[in-house]
Amino acid sequence: MENEKPMTQTIKPRVVIVDKNDKIIGHKHRGTLNKEDIYRVSALWITNSQKEILLARRHHTKTHDPRKWGPAVAGTVDEGESYEDNIIKEAEEELGLMNIKPKLGTKIKVDDKFHHFTQWYTLTIDKNINEFKIQEDEVEEIKWFSPKEFKKELMEHPEEFLPRMKKYLELFQ
Repeated sequence: MENEKPMTQTIKPRVVIVDKNDKIIGHKHRGTLNKEDIYRVSALWITNSQKEILLARRHHTKTHDPRKWGPAVAGTVDEGESYEDNIIKEAEEELGLMNIKPKLGTKIKVDDKFHHFTQWYTLTIDKNINEFKIQEDEVEEIKWFSPKEFKKELMEHPEEFLPRMKKYLELFQ
């Protein structure tokens, strides 16, 4: 058949699965994780020289915590990636940030509805909101929050934020 297009198969990346000490023990396709699986997440806490904090509102189509405010950048680490590789890739995809050099932050273990290690990175950058190029299927909007505004909004409207945002704010204060 001359006019048939070759079939291309999209290979979905597999998520890194780790043990309780964050040692890689396997890989699984997204959507096939069970409640016992522990995986890796990288996250980026972005501030500017005025000490404002950049937050991102998750897209309304996200399966977990749609439309909630969370860290400006975060992602699940895929097979073949390090935490750092992942956060650099995610920052470029989600915000259009190129050639960043994030600083290594704290690694925490999260055991609630999901089980994962989150390796935090920090970045200070002075950009206006309109200078970022958001990935619209991941992020609905981004906003710079002053620490005072962030604390006030978190206290008055906790349902607008990811459940762990208060802990994250404490981690970086």
